[in-house]
Amino acid sequence: MSSINKVVLAYSGGLDTSVIVKWLQETYNCEVVTFTADIGQGEEVEPARAKAKALGVKEIYIDDLREEFVRDFVFPMFRANTIYEGEYLLGTSIARPLIAKRLIEIANETGADAISHGATGKGNDQVRFELGAYALKPGIQVIAPWREWDLTSRETLMAYCEQHNIPVDFSSKKKKSPYSMDANLLHISYEGGVLEDPWTEAEEDMWRWSVSPETAPDQPTYVDLTFEKGDIVAIDGESLSPASVLEKLNKLGGANGIGRLDIVENRYVGMKSRGCYETPGGTIIMKAHRAIESITLDREVAHLKDSLMPKYAELIYNGYWWSPERKMLQTAIDESQEPVNGEVRVKLYKGGVHVVGRRSADSLFDEKVATFEDDAGAYDQKDAEGFIKLNALRMRIAAGKGRTLI
Repeated sequence: MSSINKVVLAYSGGLDTSVIVKWLQETYNCEVVTFTADIGQGEEVEPARAKAKALGVKEIYIDDLREEFVRDFVFPMFRANTIYEGEYLLGTSIARPLIAKRLIEIANETGADAISHGATGKGNDQVRFELGAYALKPGIQVIAPWREWDLTSRETLMAYCEQHNIPVDFSSKKKKSPYSMDANLLHISYEGGVLEDPWTEAEEDMWRWSVSPETAPDQPTYVDLTFEKGDIVAIDGESLSPASVLEKLNKLGGANGIGRLDIVENRYVGMKSRGCYETPGGTIIMKAHRAIESITLDREVAHLKDSLMPKYAELIYNGYWWSPERKMLQTAIDESQEPVNGEVRVKLYKGGVHVVGRRSADSLFDEKVATFEDDAGAYDQKDAEGFIKLNALRMRIAAGKGRTLI
C-alpha cells in the first residue's frame, strides 16, 4: 500500500465517494485527485469541488464531457442499432468507457500511480471501468474500495462520516430515494428498493424523466429528424450538436410517455438483476435510425449488421469498448453508414414512436420496380419462376430421394 503515492478517484460528491476520499487518504497514506464528469446527469456537478476541497483534495478535475459522450460513444453505438438482450439500450454501459478514458488521461497528467472508483463488487461497472483502464494503461493500479473495506451498508458509511467529520448532504435526516440511480444524457436507471422483487410493479412516482403513457397528451407530436452518415444532425430543420439532439429528444419523448423499460437482465458477473430505465431520446433515435436504414442500406448489408449487433451489444455491456474486436466491428458499422442520409418523420403518441415517413437522396427504394401498377417493364415477373426453381432445387432433389420433412 505504501507504493501508492497518488490516486485519481472517479468522484461524484455523494456519500460513497466522499467516504472513499478519506479512506484512500488513511488506508494508502496517499494524495487523492478527484475527477467529476458532467455527462448530462441533470445534477449540478460544481458542488463536488467544494466537497473535495473540504476533504483536503488539492487537484480537482470537473469536466463537461456531454458532447464527447454523445458524439464519440452514444452515436457510434446507435449506428449499430444496439440493444442488449432484446430490450436494454445500454445507457449506463456506454458511459463507462468514457469515464475510464478520462481517469487514465488524468492519471497521466498528474503522475498518479493508481485510479479508484466507487463501483461495488456485485455489479458490472467495476468490470467496465477496470477493463478500460487496463486496455489504455496496462501498468495502472486499480483500487476498488468496495472489494477491500468492511463498510458494507449505508449505516456503516454514515458512522464513518461522523467519525471522520466528513460533510455529506445525506448526513442529515433528509429523505433519500430508496433506489440506486444512475443518470446521463442517454438514460436514467433505477435499481434496489421494491424493484428487488421482480413481481412488484414500479411505483409511478419513481419515474423522473417521463409522464406515464396514460397521462401523456391526447394529441400526437410530429418530429422530423435529419440524418447524415447514420447520425441525427437536425430536428425539424434546426441543426443541433450531438448533445443538443439528445437533450431535445429526451424532452419530446418524456413529454409523450416514451422510453420506460422494466427488465431483468443478465449481469456479466453472473447474477440476474431487475432494473427500470428511462431512455426517451434513445428510443426515438433507435426507431428513426432503423427507418432511414430501411431505404438506404443494401439488403445483405442490413442483414449482416443485424447479425453482428448482438455481439457488439454484448461487448459494450460487458466492458469491452476499448478492445480490438469492438474497434473492428465499429469500422465495419461506420463504413455501412456512408449512404445513411435523409429524413425520417416520427409520430410520438402515448408511449409509442411511430415512423410515418422517410426520404433520402440515397434511397434504394425504386417506385418503378415496387409499384402494383404498370411498371413499364422495369421488372419482368416471368424471371421469378426460374429464381424460385433454383432456390428449391436442393429440396426437390432431397424429396425425390425419398427424404421427408413431415
